[in-house]
Amino acid sequence: MITVTPDAAQQIRIAATQSDADELGLRIAARRDEQGALHYAMGFDEAREGDVVVPSEGVALVVAASDRELLEGLTLDFVEYEAGDHRFIFIHPNDANAPDAGGCGSGGCDCSHGGR
Repeated sequence: MITVTPDAAQQIRIAATQSDADELGLRIAARRDEQGALHYAMGFDEAREGDVVVPSEGVALVVAASDRELLEGLTLDFVEYEAGDHRFIFIHPNDANAPDAGGCGSGGCDCSHGGR
């Protein structure tokens, strides 16, 4: 369903520790806008009834049942865009509207964005 790269997993664990969220999973959410493009959000959260918990690279990802289909095939990575500028990016091969490099919005996400 969702894959987390080793670099992303390491950064998620660091962010969880810094946010005192070690016991929480990382909720990943998606919505499709009027033009059909996918927009992503993420933040530390507890799993709720109906959620799917996806383990990847030692990180627990939490996905609402309503978002599961939108997130199928997604890879979450953590990359260096420019020297010293590191960002999470969402790479989604099933999103025909995604830019070639993947990404979240206009240039990446961080764990501070939170879920829905």
